[in-house]
Amino acid sequence: MTDFIKTSASRSLENAVQEHFIPAEAPWSGIVRKGQTIRIEDSYGQQAIDTLFYRADDFAERYSNQDTMRAQGGAYIGTGTKIISNEGNVMLVMTADSCGRHDTSAGACSCESNTVRFGHGTKYLHACRDNFVIEVTKHGMSKRDIVPNINFFMNVPIKPNGEMTIVDGISAPGDYVELVAEMDVLCVISNCPQINNPCNGFDPTPIRVLIWDGED
Repeated sequence: MTDFIKTSASRSLENAVQEHFIPAEAPWSGIVRKGQTIRIEDSYGQQAIDTLFYRADDFAERYSNQDTMRAQGGAYIGTGTKIISNEGNVMLVMTADSCGRHDTSAGACSCESNTVRFGHGTKYLHACRDNFVIEVTKHGMSKRDIVPNINFFMNVPIKPNGEMTIVDGISAPGDYVELVAEMDVLCVISNCPQINNPCNGFDPTPIRVLIWDGED
């Protein structure tokens, strides 16, 4: 892990080919080309960042949490994890992780789940599923194309009996993950707007996305 962090720390921000600041509660999407590195930064700490990946030239191929967990033999995403598609192909590889806890089991919040979990007064609050719908429709997809996602920086301990609980995040301001694309991918992010559980410290904050070209 040390080698990955050294490589990441020496990367120059001036050499980034893209830099995006994503407001609190907002969505974003963009193409990451094969060989490029994408950094997703939790700028203020304790912010869950819901993320999906689709093959850029065929959106029917997309991130599979089941295949990713099965391939690595673990329930969490971390340094060295291969992000696997529903076709069994490697989409990206995580090469740096300054936090160490990323969920891919708890899914995205929605108006429906908010209502069930937190009461009818939360039904019309903005949710990650809304953000995902906004972004995927820009690319000709619909809500049917939204699949179980990665929750970068979200802390979801899994008990021996299989129970999961969303608890306070452990990410600090400036923590990040970096992934190298093994194919051209569409990255879709919901900067989670949840305020009813501690995944965001009850205070959603902005994040940053950076992209670098691969080394020649």
